[in-house]
Amino acid sequence: MSSIDTLITNTIRSDVRAIHGYHVADASGFIKLDAMENPYHLPEHLLRELGERLAAVTLNRYPVASYATLKERICAQLGVPDGYDVILGNGSDELISILDMACALQDRRAVVLAPTPSFVMYQRSAQFAGMDFIGVPLNADLSLNLPAMLDAIATHKPSLVYLSYPNNPTGNLFDADAIVAILKALGDTGMAVVDEAYEPFAQQTFMARLPEFDNLIVMRTVSKLGLAGIRLGYMSAAPKLLEQFDKVRPPYNINVLTQAAAEFALDHVEILNEQATLLRAARSELAVAMAALPGVTVFPSAANFILIRVPNSDDAHVKLLSHKVLVKNVSKMHAVLTNCLRITVSTPEENSAFLAALSAALAA
Repeated sequence: MSSIDTLITNTIRSDVRAIHGYHVADASGFIKLDAMENPYHLPEHLLRELGERLAAVTLNRYPVASYATLKERICAQLGVPDGYDVILGNGSDELISILDMACALQDRRAVVLAPTPSFVMYQRSAQFAGMDFIGVPLNADLSLNLPAMLDAIATHKPSLVYLSYPNNPTGNLFDADAIVAILKALGDTGMAVVDEAYEPFAQQTFMARLPEFDNLIVMRTVSKLGLAGIRLGYMSAAPKLLEQFDKVRPPYNINVLTQAAAEFALDHVEILNEQATLLRAARSELAVAMAALPGVTVFPSAANFILIRVPNSDDAHVKLLSHKVLVKNVSKMHAVLTNCLRITVSTPEENSAFLAALSAALAA
């Protein structure tokens, strides 16, 4: 064994050494339908205005650590209840890490629980924080298995339950009454994190219900709305809870360029909302078109992506790549996703190109 291998063995945790890194496919030259991004750019005049705004940012100073102005704008414009504040994160990934670090108990192994399949960072972040992760399989129709969730809560007493709303990678909204039942079952022993990353496309939210439940945390990101590149997430919860989580947040975790870009976007949020409206309409059209193809099953979606099942997902994925179309093959993630592909809803032109490629792949 070489000296560097010995060093790694002696210093890096064995569970970290045993897993692969989070892989992001190279999309150069492809129609990119694998990452749930908004395909639309801002209008040219707004891009020029944004450039001027960013050029005026003071780069030689740290950000204002409280981010008070941006947080006030988010609370006022994005539906945060009166009397509630937000914590900002470098995307929702950092917020998940903050939650897990705050809840990773020292006297015993704390538990994170989530339906599976769901967002992979719920499990990875729990592992890195030194917590146990318990996955509760979805029903065959991709709905939440509430009896199994309640049994798992009673057995494992999780500190955190993550509920993607709508769920990634399945696209469906879990039943709201089931989420309320989970909140009540957790009581004062655990918290439910309702992850609303796709809220602009679902138009369903638990944000207004924060005052009903002390153990409810609502988390969102501006990535799916059309600002994936600035990496900004936010979450709200009871003020006393938020105070504890803020102790774990790294100082200056949001850079000044992100802050300026986010404030600019809030000045023009109606443009992003119009784009979300276009994508919701395109989602319906794309779902109907895919359902008409032989051998394709289309699952209902409230997100900006659609899950489908095809006769052979590996074969279809390879053929789509040959047509320079990149989608996500999720068939290996979980048994309920056998032969499933996840497709981001895009512009009419890219949706048409994808449909032609999918039709050719299935025919071949």
